[in-house]
Amino acid sequence: QVQLVESGGGLVQAGGSLRLSCAVSGRTFSKYVMGWFRQAPGKEREFAAVIRWGDAYTYYKDSVEGRFTISRDNYKNTVYLQMNSLKPEDTAVYYCAAAISGGNWVVGESYDYWGQGTQVTVSS
Repeated sequence: QVQLVESGGGLVQAGGSLRLSCAVSGRTFSKYVMGWFRQAPGKEREFAAVIRWGDAYTYYKDSVEGRFTISRDNYKNTVYLQMNSLKPEDTAVYYCAAAISGGNWVVGESYDYWGQGTQVTVSS
């Protein structure tokens, strides 16, 4: 079984930065895809960023590309989301997710495991 434990959320002013962490435990595979999703109050969950564990290939939602950076540390079995130039529109609960293989990386239903979520609040 795979367990994802998130940390790093909090309150930040617009223009500030936060770094989210997702610690991965249990059986893992090089073909795993690790994604970050977010859900704002009253809105549907949406894709933010994804990284392929094996070769660190990354892909971003258009609205966060250039501001957010997803990365992974093989030694620590941890995935990160560095968020810079934060905007109030980025306020949401952020979820880490793992997909064993296949599926559309920007669709939540393609992922097999999820973290508990961490709140990110960006004030004006």
